[in-house]
Amino acid sequence: MDKKVPTVFVVDDIEMNVRILEEILKDEFNVITACNGKEAFEILGDSASLPKLILLDVVMPEMDGREMFELMKTNEKLKKIPVIFITAENDYERELLAAGAVDFIYKPFIPEIVKLRVRNQIELKNYSDSLEQMVAEKTAEATKTLDNALQGLANVIEHRDLESGEHVKRTQLFVRMLVDYMIETESVYAEDLIRLQPDIIMKSMALHDVGKIAIPDRILLKPGKLTAEEYEIMKTHTTRGKEIICELGDVNSSLYLKHCEDICYAHHERWDGNGYPRKLKEKEIPLSARLASLADVYDALVCARVYKAAMPYEEAIEIIASGKGTQFDPIMTDAVIQIQDQFKEISQKYQ
Repeated sequence: MDKKVPTVFVVDDIEMNVRILEEILKDEFNVITACNGKEAFEILGDSASLPKLILLDVVMPEMDGREMFELMKTNEKLKKIPVIFITAENDYERELLAAGAVDFIYKPFIPEIVKLRVRNQIELKNYSDSLEQMVAEKTAEATKTLDNALQGLANVIEHRDLESGEHVKRTQLFVRMLVDYMIETESVYAEDLIRLQPDIIMKSMALHDVGKIAIPDRILLKPGKLTAEEYEIMKTHTTRGKEIICELGDVNSSLYLKHCEDICYAHHERWDGNGYPRKLKEKEIPLSARLASLADVYDALVCARVYKAAMPYEEAIEIIASGKGTQFDPIMTDAVIQIQDQFKEISQKYQ
């Protein structure tokens, strides 16, 4: 519970009403006032902290109580503040309760009734705030646990695949660099990337190859070229990755797991529809998977693997550029070309 003195905001155009309410509430609450909705919004906008409760007159000049209440509901900061309407009649009860009012105080004021209604709503608000904080803390704790578990799983896959130990980190940084560049340059994908949450896209990249856990060592660790049959088995790491992610939780209720699923399942799809496993094409391929494809291919080109030597950075970019509009999303390909120096720096730093 909040141990500080709660603030109650009284909004009424009749000065006598304001003074009476101040007198009733001053011993238990910090009371601030305004004479109409317009003034109230100005005060709320300048205030460092929000009131616990608003007592709002229905009929006022310039901006009445209904108008202020409707505007509050469109404001992320203000819509959670409970509102008790002040009125001389009960004609508005059905309408305003349906709109979200928590209670009413009728004129003329009865001091004990005013105090009880205000106390009750502030206690409810404190309880709601405490519950919301507890849920947020538990969610953060659960997310951190999931992050650690998924990162640990990614590390297991990486070491089994005989990577340098930094492949996951590099591809995550490539993706974040690419996303940030497209947002900063106001790419046509900028709004979608913001909506998909860059931090979560980056974290999800850690499990792009999680399905390799199901690939036999004789194929995964083979130093030479795979046979056609072996390659078909290797390709199943996309579908197995999707299955593993789905076992971790409901992908439709977690953006994190949804990105993981999309990336696992579709980062080997191609813009021209000749990829695998579903032969998706162009914008049928999830945005996060298109990002992952570029990051993964670039890293595969510039880093040594059991079956190949590292390729010079400039040559790798030429190959990326040659895949524009066939293997890769054309807009994203152009972006990678523009930030190739940053990609090179990441590759050199995390070897």
